[in-house]
Amino acid sequence: MTDISLPAGNGLLGQLTDMGGPVMVVLLVLALIGIVTFVYLMLLGTLYAPRLPGKLKKTVTSWQQNPGGVSPDTVRREAGRWGRLNPLLHLVTDTMDALKNRQDDRQIRETAARDAQQALEPFEAPLKIIEVIAALAPLLGLLGTVLGMMEAFSAMAATEGRANATQLSGGIYEALTTTAAGLVVAIPFAALAAWVEFRLRRIHKIINSTLVSTLNVAG
Repeated sequence: MTDISLPAGNGLLGQLTDMGGPVMVVLLVLALIGIVTFVYLMLLGTLYAPRLPGKLKKTVTSWQQNPGGVSPDTVRREAGRWGRLNPLLHLVTDTMDALKNRQDDRQIRETAARDAQQALEPFEAPLKIIEVIAALAPLLGLLGTVLGMMEAFSAMAATEGRANATQLSGGIYEALTTTAAGLVVAIPFAALAAWVEFRLRRIHKIINSTLVSTLNVAG
């Protein structure tokens, strides 16, 4: 049996190159970028994702029942520092201010829609990065497979078809390893991208329903 164990002491990059060629290093870099992006996205979501806590929900209910009894300035002040990081709080209170000031109804709705879209924009770029990584990883794995098979057939051609297992195993091993590595990177990031997109859709629905509840008082 051919010995294809990794040489010791070459370092991580050297070992990855021995396992699957330069494509393995690229896949590792993509995986690291994806992990950093996902951690950033989670921190961003924890701090700045629009959310509807119970206190804000009660405020909207009180506003529907008695608009004159709700002061947007008081709502902002009582939200505290953590609460004021919530974009939905500002969307709701700004809409209340506009309604109290008797601004044009069409302008209020357009402003609310624009501000709602801006609240979700910071999450779109990280999501796109994760989606691109999920799409690129299997293609890179396929590229590694092609390069590995080319190496194997090149070795066979150099020996005029008399290549032994030792000469062929390196290229075949590289081909199989990069294919597997590409899938290992792509599958979890594809799942993460789908989960993040699902969360953003839910947040979008929460924003829409909350703003509609706030705007309907003007009717």
